[in-house]
Amino acid sequence: MDVRRAHERYRGGEPAAGIETWHAFSFGPHYDPDNLRFGAVIACNEEHLAPGAGFDEHPHRHTEIVTWVVEGELTHRDSTGRETVVRPGDVQRLSAASGVRHVERNDGDVPLVFLQMWLTPTEPDGDPSYEVVRGLADSAPYALPEAGATLHVRRLTAGGRTAVPDAAYVYAHVVRGEVALDGETLGPGDAARITDAKDLAATAVSPTAELLLWEMRGTRRT
Repeated sequence: MDVRRAHERYRGGEPAAGIETWHAFSFGPHYDPDNLRFGAVIACNEEHLAPGAGFDEHPHRHTEIVTWVVEGELTHRDSTGRETVVRPGDVQRLSAASGVRHVERNDGDVPLVFLQMWLTPTEPDGDPSYEVVRGLADSAPYALPEAGATLHVRRLTAGGRTAVPDAAYVYAHVVRGEVALDGETLGPGDAARITDAKDLAATAVSPTAELLLWEMRGTRRT
């Protein structure tokens, strides 16, 4: 298990424009050849947008983009004509496939925080697709077959325990609170990259905790 602390992430964004970003993987000008991916995950960005701030229209290709809102509301528009508002508890997925353009903004009057995770698809090209699952229930798996991955969301109270999936690769990210995992205590923004996970469990050590677990099959390099 390789633990990466929140403070070790690369700081990015454009603070003067109300955008602050923390990158868990090599990203843009923060190039690190030893931190390009883990399993299918190639990016895990924590975005902070001030009211009125956002990312203007920009393109993506050959990427599965999954977004989890922590607080506030995210407005999404894309070149397929879709416009949605994503709220805490919702899972948003944009399959860029052969190419798509989108806009992401905080059109609300309170700060917005969201996690955006990029995964590589098992097959290139195809047509872009999009979906939002509203209010994903605790422990309900969200399958992403396009990337050979499944997202598990765990919401725990103090002492609550949850199994970590047995898998070739598991990427665990703490959204809020603190959890104990294999002898390590992980806090908000901390992550663990687990290879060949077996018989592991995470336990909340704070009053409440929220944990994202990506379960991935073993066809990818780290």
